[in-house]
Amino acid sequence: MSANNEKRNTYYETIIKQGYSRRDFMKFSTYMAAFMGLENSMVGQIAQSLENTPRLPVIWEHYQECTCCSESFIRSNHPIVADIILDRISLDYSLTLMAASGHQAEAAKAETMKKYYGEYILCVEGSIPLGDDGNYCCIAGKSAKETFLEAAAGAKAIIAWGSCASNGCVQAAKPNPTEATPIHKIVKNKPIIRVPGCPPIGEVMAGVIMHVVAFGRLPELDRLGRPKAFYGKRVHDTCYRRPYYDAGLFAETFDDDNAKKGYCLYKLGCKGPMTYNACASMKWNNGVSFPIQSGHGCIGCSEEEFWDNGPFYERTTKIPGFAVESNADTVGKVAAGVLAGGIALHAIGANISKRKQLMKRIKSDKKNEQDIDS
Repeated sequence: MSANNEKRNTYYETIIKQGYSRRDFMKFSTYMAAFMGLENSMVGQIAQSLENTPRLPVIWEHYQECTCCSESFIRSNHPIVADIILDRISLDYSLTLMAASGHQAEAAKAETMKKYYGEYILCVEGSIPLGDDGNYCCIAGKSAKETFLEAAAGAKAIIAWGSCASNGCVQAAKPNPTEATPIHKIVKNKPIIRVPGCPPIGEVMAGVIMHVVAFGRLPELDRLGRPKAFYGKRVHDTCYRRPYYDAGLFAETFDDDNAKKGYCLYKLGCKGPMTYNACASMKWNNGVSFPIQSGHGCIGCSEEEFWDNGPFYERTTKIPGFAVESNADTVGKVAAGVLAGGIALHAIGANISKRKQLMKRIKSDKKNEQDIDS
């Protein structure tokens, strides 16, 4: 740990200096608790942590990528996210967001790495090419691998933003000429949080950082190192089109009547049943929509090797471990059989009911006749 004694503002102090009120701060704490999947009772703990925790220095590296992760992050729908995180990043190091450039930028990073050794968070956006001694991606005269290892040495934790840093993404597509490699295969002795997606949702990215800040530890991760709060369910599980899937109702083409009715896009290649992400529940652009709601099937961008797992517009007919979900036609037949069985049972039940009513009426008529005769 660094012997640095410089007093840093807490997150709460920073928020107040930015012109926000105490009320705004509590709303933000509630907002982040909700996005991290925590109960209301945890809002107070988050607020207390932000009041007492000095702002963590952040170094944000860029390697083989398109910067879509940064673009997603800066569009998080809560303004305080940008003010308390991005403002600090601009003072430390981020090739995309910082004001400095060239030697000045590299000097700022070197100072942060030395001053806050063992304290800073390292965010990595992009895969790292190992081919040709790393010459496919060089920054300030150093290869991406060399730069990454230097920054990782003093990091408290590493966050792999997006599918490039988490899985290699399209740069790693066969035959992978640059030998693009995800960061967890290069560094093994540091805690790493993988946040895949192309790009990840901005609120997911903010939630991951806030969890580290508020609780001083990594969020609960799945076996692939992804935060369970955001990657614990398949897109299929929370998709609003799921009832159509269960009923065997599918769009056959993107412009047929079934597509216009909002039927399931599975037959058109949707990878929702095999993709773990929060797209369907959190959505994008202030919760407005997500790809499936906009009429395009999920391409599985948060899953490993999605770029080599077959065409985007052809359905996956065999999904391991999903029983009747392994084939859309089977689902349709099962649904149709259940529907037919339901209709038959309904008809039998209706006939029995009618027969009972008829017998009741006959008995009533006979009684009336007896009463008249008497």
